[in-house]
Order: sequence, then structure tokens, then C-alpha cells
Amino acid sequence: MIAEFMDPAILGFILVGVMLFAIFVGFPISFTLIFLGFVFGYLGFGKLVFYLMTLQFSMVMTEQTLAAVPLFVFMGIMMEQAGLMERLFSAFQLMLAKVRGSLYYAVLFVSVIFAAATGIVGASVTILGIMAAKSMNRSGYDVRLAAGTITAGGTLGILIPPSIMLVVMGPIMEIPVIDLFAAAIFPGILLATLYAAYTTIRCMINPKLGPVLPEDMRAASMKEVWVEFFLGLVPPAALVFAALGSILFGFATPTEAAGCGAMGALLLSLAYKKLTLPKLQEALVKTLEITALIMVLVAASNFFGAVFARLGTPTLLTEFLLGLEMNKYLILAMIMVMIFLLGWPLEWVPIVMIIIPIILPLVEALGFNLTWFAILVAVNLQTAWLSPPVALSAYFLKGVVPEWDLKDIYYGMMQFMVLQVIGLVLIIVFPQIALWLPTLLYGPVSYTHLTLPTKA
Repeated sequence: MIAEFMDPAILGFILVGVMLFAIFVGFPISFTLIFLGFVFGYLGFGKLVFYLMTLQFSMVMTEQTLAAVPLFVFMGIMMEQAGLMERLFSAFQLMLAKVRGSLYYAVLFVSVIFAAATGIVGASVTILGIMAAKSMNRSGYDVRLAAGTITAGGTLGILIPPSIMLVVMGPIMEIPVIDLFAAAIFPGILLATLYAAYTTIRCMINPKLGPVLPEDMRAASMKEVWVEFFLGLVPPAALVFAALGSILFGFATPTEAAGCGAMGALLLSLAYKKLTLPKLQEALVKTLEITALIMVLVAASNFFGAVFARLGTPTLLTEFLLGLEMNKYLILAMIMVMIFLLGWPLEWVPIVMIIIPIILPLVEALGFNLTWFAILVAVNLQTAWLSPPVALSAYFLKGVVPEWDLKDIYYGMMQFMVLQVIGLVLIIVFPQIALWLPTLLYGPVSYTHLTLPTKA
């Protein structure tokens, strides 16, 4: 074995370098991780790598929490295909027809509900663009502010529970998913509030940015408004809050709540007469595709991370950085910058499944609360989704609203990216924004193995 001539920990650094190069070149992530794990694992510690892979794949297949992934995905796809989000947007739009900037508020409110329903950024931005862009254009809304609101609201899907990313992140970081769900609520509300406050201030300064709705787009009577409210707003919102509430208050596990949410979305689609056999089949196929992608990646990344850890590289890296005697918040800032930069070319999946396990020993050694750190990662990745020129949200929006110039979309996104950075800094400075609710609901027992961030 090469370990006789080289420190296995050094071999781990080479492994990461080759992995990043292969991913940036365009090799399939899952097969790259498995292949490199086999090769470098065999070079580092021989035949043990075969047993290690069997163990890691078995652990993924027996992880009950991950069963919530396909159920939440199916729930979101059914709500999308049944047109429930369009109905929700219409209801909120009619209720605030006489308010300046009402469509901004409608987009943000619907984005919160839709984010909680899907947890998929691409789907959220696309649907919001389809629903809102036409109404905003007809009402004379500012393109830049409109584009920024849609893309920022759409990216909330990566953070607001039941986020698919949080479901996957929990087992990887060995944190209860319910803790992550509870911790993500107030940061999500904080960001949505910052968005709403910003659009409100902009419309107060310049009313032309968000005019009131034209007469032909308003409801004919208050009766129509209330009918649309109860039919379009209450059912999908109740479904999302019931699924999330049952998890937070301990009535159901994430998997059980996801199953109830999926069934609820199916029944709502049937009640709204939007359920057809072709749509159901399409939803099942999409669910299978997304779930298969995520599960294979989870298993492959677990195996890759186990090989990396077995080589001893995380320990060597942690000892090196701790030996520099740097302020731990400076190290945290370096980690956040690295995750932000990686969020440009990469989706959250390889970052959460590959990068996080690599730096996790360092984060633990620094004494940071892992739940708090997980929320920082989620908010950071959300910020990367709003950062030109690589931000994928811009291309999702441009695809469904081709008449909007890409430069205007970029300019609008950058405004909200600044708000994201402000939100991230606030969560770092005031960790209780993330930790207060899980501590209230589940008590300090859940955090006995962790420590709150303190000044170095």
C-alpha cells in the first residue's frame, strides 16, 4: 500500500483535490465519489475499504428519517401540478389589491408557503416567475425589484422547513431533523421580513416601483375576495402548517408528517378537480427521479466521507488550524467564505454531503453549536443562489420570463443578496435567533453535547 511511503492524511488532501477537479470538469458526482473512495481507500488502508462501503450504504438504507425525502418531494410536486400555488397567489393578490407594492408581498407570502411545501429552489423560482411576472408587468412594476423579490423568495425553499436539504443534513451531521426544522423557522422569517421591509421602504420612497393593481385586475366584490381567500389560501396553508406543526410539537416524526402531507396534497388536488392520471404519473416519476438522485448521492458521499475520515485528514487539518491560535470566529468566517464560493458552481447536495463532513470535526473542536452552524450553512448557500454571475436562480427566472433582461435580474438579485448577508451576520451575532425555538420546544437536553458560541 502507498500508506507505507506516505502519510495517509496527506493522501486525503490529494483525494479532495482530485474530487473537486473531477466535479468541476463535469464527471457525475455519485460515481466520482464512489470511484475515488475505492481507489484512495484501497491505497490508504487496503481491503478494509470494501467493508467500509457496505457499512455506509447499509446505514443510508436503514436511516428512517431519509424516508421523508420522497414524501415531501411528492407533496410539493402535487401542489405545483394541481395549481394550488397559483390559486394561493391569486387570493393574496386580490386581498391587497389597493396596497402599493402588493404583488411584492404576495410573492413573498406565497414563496414562504411554497418553500415550506417543496424545499426545492428551482421549482419555487420557476413557479413564482410564471405566476407573478405577468401581473407585475401589467401593473407597471419595476423589473429589477420584481426580479429580486421573486428570486429571493424562491430561494427560501432551501431554508424554511420542511426543507429537503435540512432533512438530508440532519443524519449527516448527526442532528435531529426536528431540531433543524425548529431552528430554521425564525431565520426564515427574519429573511422574509427583511425582504418585505426593503420593498416597503423602496415603494414608500418611489411609489412608481409598486403601483396599485389596475381596476381590471381587482375583484368585482368583497364576496369574491373572501371566496378566493378561503378556497385559495386556507387549504394549502393549513396543509403546510399542519405537517410542519405536527413535527415541531412532537405529534409525528418527519417521515410520518411527510406521509400525511403527501396524502393531504393528493386529496386537495382531487378536491380542486386537478388530479388526473397523467399528472399523478408525472408526479410519481419526478419524485422517483429526484429521490434516486439524492439517495445515491447520500450513500456515495457517506462512503467518501468515511474514507476521508479513515485516512486521518480531518484530524490533521483540525490540529493544524487550531495550532495557529486564530480567533475561532475568524476561522468560522473563512469556512463561510469557502462555502459561499463553492455555492456558485455547485448545488447544495455535494456541499452538504461532501464539504460539511470534511470540516465538521473542526467545527466541533472550535466548540460551536452544530445546529446553529447548520443554519448558517443553509443561509449561506441561499446567499450563493442570489450571487451573480453564477447564481442559478437568475437562469431559472430568465427561462420563464424571457422579456426581462438578464442584467436587470442580476441587479435585482444583488440588492437582496446584501439583505441575505445582513441576515447571516445577525444570526452569527445573535445565535438565539436560531436556537431559541428548539431550546424552548425540546429543552437544553438536546444540546448537552454542544456548546453555544462564545467569544474566544
